[in-house]
Amino acid sequence: MTLRPLVPMSPIPTDSLPEGPEWSFQLKWDGYRLIASVEDGKVRLYSKKMLPQNAKYPEIGAACAMLKGSLLLDGEAVVLDPDTGRPTFQKLQQRNKPDSSGILGKLPVQFIVFDLLQTGDEDLRPLPFAERNRRLRELAVHWAAPLHTTDCFQNGPLLWDWVVNNGWEGVVCKRLSSPYREGKEHNDWLKRKRAHEYDVEIVGIIWKEGRVSSMVMRENGAYFGRISSGLNGLLKEKLRGLGEPGRSFCPFPGFPEGLKGAEVHWLREPIGARVTGSERTEEGVLRHPKLLMLEI
Repeated sequence: MTLRPLVPMSPIPTDSLPEGPEWSFQLKWDGYRLIASVEDGKVRLYSKKMLPQNAKYPEIGAACAMLKGSLLLDGEAVVLDPDTGRPTFQKLQQRNKPDSSGILGKLPVQFIVFDLLQTGDEDLRPLPFAERNRRLRELAVHWAAPLHTTDCFQNGPLLWDWVVNNGWEGVVCKRLSSPYREGKEHNDWLKRKRAHEYDVEIVGIIWKEGRVSSMVMRENGAYFGRISSGLNGLLKEKLRGLGEPGRSFCPFPGFPEGLKGAEVHWLREPIGARVTGSERTEEGVLRHPKLLMLEI
């Protein structure tokens, strides 16, 4: 089996779940996308951008090497929080930065496979998702950790309520008749993510090429990241005359790593804001922030 470079099929963000019997719903796993090419015991693992990943996930490589024949699998590498049972992106990031304590062995990674793209010389990508999923279920009937599949549900709203009540990241919606199309040039896979709201302080304005680009957030006195999503032209115009350039006005004890190289104009008085985002990284920065309200 010759693997040509591919762009994994990605779900399109949505604010509501689609309706109708043509849709299937799955949990959204919060991890790193992983493509596994298996050929008679030889395994090659790739990231979403087709970068080699075997060194990062040796246990996944070893487990896939036990599979028979030639396979092309699409899924997610995740680490489960031992206390909650939920995927934790922070611990996965931590695991991917091994140190002298041997953290790779302390945080086992799981491979959640959600699509089967090829078996032997047969390319399954033109087939409907329902058929690919059926074949994946048959293939995985005797799998054990760290190899798993993810269940499909018919009742999207019920699954969404479970996600909200149990603190999971979101729901992926897949059209049962859909082939596997690379990238986002489709309307067949959708994702709805659960968002958190935070009250933060804007303490700096980031300029790029002579224009207001984004803002610096602070939460409970600590650096909370940059934010640009939701910052429209009118708000940028209001922010233009604010702030003082130079590190001497930086309100943090140390200059944040995430701001190195940026042109920051620090505010003498912070501006209140409400933002939404998915979760905090290990460094305490908000992932996927979006501005809801700015007190200006």
